[in-house]
Amino acid sequence: MYLTVERPHHEGLEARIANAIAPTIEHMGYELVRVQVSGKERPVVQIMADRADGAAFRVEDCEAISHAVGAVLDVEDPIKNEWALEVSSAGIDRPLTRAKDWNSYAGHLANLELTVPQDGRKKFRGIALGADAETARMKLEDGTELVVARGNIRRARLILTDALIAATVAAAGLPDQDGADLDGDDQDEADQDGVVPDGDDPSDIDAADAEASAKPTPATRN
Repeated sequence: MYLTVERPHHEGLEARIANAIAPTIEHMGYELVRVQVSGKERPVVQIMADRADGAAFRVEDCEAISHAVGAVLDVEDPIKNEWALEVSSAGIDRPLTRAKDWNSYAGHLANLELTVPQDGRKKFRGIALGADAETARMKLEDGTELVVARGNIRRARLILTDALIAATVAAAGLPDQDGADLDGDDQDEADQDGVVPDGDDPSDIDAADAEASAKPTPATRN
């Protein structure tokens, strides 16, 4: 019996990349959270992933995904020019790209931006309430409940709060660590071969940082 893995929605080039790499990383025990391509002259392909078993995402996971994804994209060749690959965890203030993200983090503060305005607005801030295959729900700051079509969501992301940090640390079974850098976007780089730079031995990485800020492993593909 095979369980269906929920994949995030992408369009255009990002959809091509996501469709190419998702089966490979799922077979390895990971789930795709987001693919984002930025830059023109030397595009950067950013891959966010989770461990399917819910365990903390470590540097070794970044390295494994980087090598596997790089091999797949070398064959698929979706970008003809020189490009770079970055792999990371979603971080604590993660994007909400799947229904499971909305449901897992229901009760936490988030920002939401729509493609087409609803009620005269594109941007909203409120408490995530959950989602299904078609819609996502949010309680706005004025107390009203917003229901939006998931296909109309341009981007949605958790807001880093003390409550979110505490919930994430508790879920990981880690001791509370004041002042830890828990932002998944603030990450150091490994070299082209996925080797962690000197001084960043995975065994020395702060446990909370390993949960939310696994280091990306950029790899250039010609």
